Amino acid sequence: MSVYQFTAQRIDGTLQPLSEYRGQVLLIVNVASMCGLSPQYAGLEQLYRRYRDQGFAVLGFPSNQFMQEPGSNEAIAEFCERTYQVTFPLFAKVDVNGPNEHPLFAYLKRQQPGLFGSTAIKWNFTKFLVDRNGKPYRRYAPTDLPSVIENDIVALLRQQPATVG
Repeated sequence: MSVYQFTAQRIDGTLQPLSEYRGQVLLIVNVASMCGLSPQYAGLEQLYRRYRDQGFAVLGFPSNQFMQEPGSNEAIAEFCERTYQVTFPLFAKVDVNGPNEHPLFAYLKRQQPGLFGSTAIKWNFTKFLVDRNGKPYRRYAPTDLPSVIENDIVALLRQQPATVG
């Protein structure tokens, strides 16, 4: 199993199979616009712009489970573009915990549990780095700045994806 088995709704309402990111290094993040950690959008965008041509993408998944993303998908997209000039892919709001959690986050949490084996996402801006084969590589805490992840991204970009067939 890999992240490629999942489909997610983009912030504009279109469905996107994550298999379209096959062969890329992904940083999947649950984001929120009204959070004290929202300035991380700028760091995420810097990483995306620096490495996207080498096969890297940031995938932002807004969530209101921590009561910091109350707006509509349209309002979220507008905020991200206006405030942080976000160009990385944003998806429609999802639950990251509980009975209505998006299956992608259920999978990521099983593959990369948090501190002391906890699977719950504790706050906005929890980050999951995924290798070129769609396998979750590492989970980062909400307070881990995007710049801290850069060395791991570079290391994974140097690896070639496994060949299928």
